[in-house]
Amino acid sequence: MLARILLLLAALFAVPAAAETIIVHAGHLLADPSRPEAGPSTITIVDGRITAVTAGLQAPPQGARLVDLSAKTVLPGLIDAHVHLTAVPGEAFWQEAVNTDEYYALVGAHNALTTLRAGFTTVRDLGSGPQNGFALRRAIEQGLVPGPRMLAAGQALSVIGGHGDVSGYRPEVMAALDGHNTCTGADQCAARVREAARNGADVIKFHATGGVLSQGDKSLGQAFSDAEMKAIIDTAHNLGLKVAAHAHADAGIAAAVRAGVDSIEHGTFASPATIRLMKARGTVLVPTLMAFTGIRERLGKGIYTPTVEDKVRMTLGEVGKAARLAHENGVPIVFGTDAGVYEHGRNAGEFAELVARAGLSPAEAIASATTAAAHLLGLDSEVGRIAPGFSADLIAVDGDPLKDVRILEHVDYVMVKGRTAP
Repeated sequence: MLARILLLLAALFAVPAAAETIIVHAGHLLADPSRPEAGPSTITIVDGRITAVTAGLQAPPQGARLVDLSAKTVLPGLIDAHVHLTAVPGEAFWQEAVNTDEYYALVGAHNALTTLRAGFTTVRDLGSGPQNGFALRRAIEQGLVPGPRMLAAGQALSVIGGHGDVSGYRPEVMAALDGHNTCTGADQCAARVREAARNGADVIKFHATGGVLSQGDKSLGQAFSDAEMKAIIDTAHNLGLKVAAHAHADAGIAAAVRAGVDSIEHGTFASPATIRLMKARGTVLVPTLMAFTGIRERLGKGIYTPTVEDKVRMTLGEVGKAARLAHENGVPIVFGTDAGVYEHGRNAGEFAELVARAGLSPAEAIASATTAAAHLLGLDSEVGRIAPGFSADLIAVDGDPLKDVRILEHVDYVMVKGRTAP
């Protein structure tokens, strides 16, 4: 009893830990890509959150830690809205029957650090194993492993035999590997969404069409029926979750948009009519152009099966066309790369692709990875800008990325939640 009283008294009279104050000196500051770049600036950070942004290089108060980036351009931490942190680029499909979930969780920890060091302080993971993506998210949140802020979908929903389902093995092997992520009919699809939410999904991902790198489907055509898509999206929205649709073929893209999907991932063969529908419905396009860079680099080298190579050749000539059409028609473009199809850490290569293929200006491309991405992820007041009240997520580079967006492929300094990346 005495011990309990002493513990209570100690808690009542304990001196709270002093707040950590960090002062960042920026030589140039791009706090928001929709606004002009500022000159020398001082950013004040207290306990991982920005409290002030002032002009000039102000002397740090006593006890504060100074981060001197006065020779650099400082901008918000970047956001990749489409990654697969637990994925290994170019891995043969049969490896999923050999490697364990524990192995892929460790792969994810390695890739998370690589991604963070590349300047990406927030990611949306749109496909992992049943639990390893959620485990990685938790480990990052608890500070057990370094990595970006992470929103996780877990397993994407698929049709039986389609993109994202297990295929290519003996029946008993497929039964052992079954992720129970397929559904048929509106009721079962709604149940799968509820199961994903129960498992901790931050967002729902489903495969509206076939996929380029999958073995089971021979085409990129519409997979789920209109009614199944509607059930997935309505159920997710009722649970407060946004929905991302993997979609290549025009009919599948249009069906997902009509059903109310929040973002189209890839959108490779979107027609002008479908692009206009996306504009009318406010649907976001995440073009993932870097995915095709990774695929192009591996084509014809014995990495992909003949089925996959046929689908690759069908798509490569169309890469970027829908993104350019979307941009010209005012469809919101959000930065997402499909990291895991290519090597993690090369995410910033998407900036040059967006400029060259989709016609975005450097400022628009940067906005797609900051303010626009934050809006899609529902993090408008948390990340995407350097402003009071926001999380202290920032990066620094040499030179002016508004003149040469490729500068962002070489990040010199990264801070996430007020902590310098290791």
